[in-house]
Amino acid sequence: MATAATPAPSATVLADLVPRATTRLGGQVRELALVAGGAALTGLAAQLSVSVPGSPVPVTGQTFAALLVGTALGTRRGVASLGLYLLAGMAGMPWFAEGTSGWAMPSLGYVLGFVLAAALTGALARRGADRSPLRTALAMVLGNLTIYAVGVPYLAASLHIPLAKAADLGLYPYLVGDGLKVLFAMGALPLAWKLLGRRG
Repeated sequence: MATAATPAPSATVLADLVPRATTRLGGQVRELALVAGGAALTGLAAQLSVSVPGSPVPVTGQTFAALLVGTALGTRRGVASLGLYLLAGMAGMPWFAEGTSGWAMPSLGYVLGFVLAAALTGALARRGADRSPLRTALAMVLGNLTIYAVGVPYLAASLHIPLAKAADLGLYPYLVGDGLKVLFAMGALPLAWKLLGRRG
């Protein structure tokens, strides 16, 4: 006889549903795998890159991946994962956009923003923000705004240009694409919870 699935607590994020290990070492390996996997996913998505004429900031999949990592892993793991992505890339791992690495690029501010965005979207996910389309959209929009709040001023400072010019180069050309990513997340994240039979 089938039984109804038990609703997940509102403090649960998707990564919490990964089966837990029975030993302390296994639990640590599980956590490390989640953190490293999130960083690797972001690095892989960064290679889906299209240059924007006149701008040093390409269109990539890394922003969307970073927001998903924060939402799926929660604040603590999400910050660790995007922090790993940032530090490894600055140290020479060629997994920033277009296979680049280092710390001198003018677009580095966006990667810094990923860490803060992961903290925000992870905290919102702990409160059930990824369980319905509208709440998911709000979380994604706030995450994107956080990334731009760091990335655009950093771009302006790096290129020694006014903030308004930096917005022309590193904000406005990307809004349509961001809107499409939000629409995708609105469907994908709540659907993931539904398929798992867990609703907040």
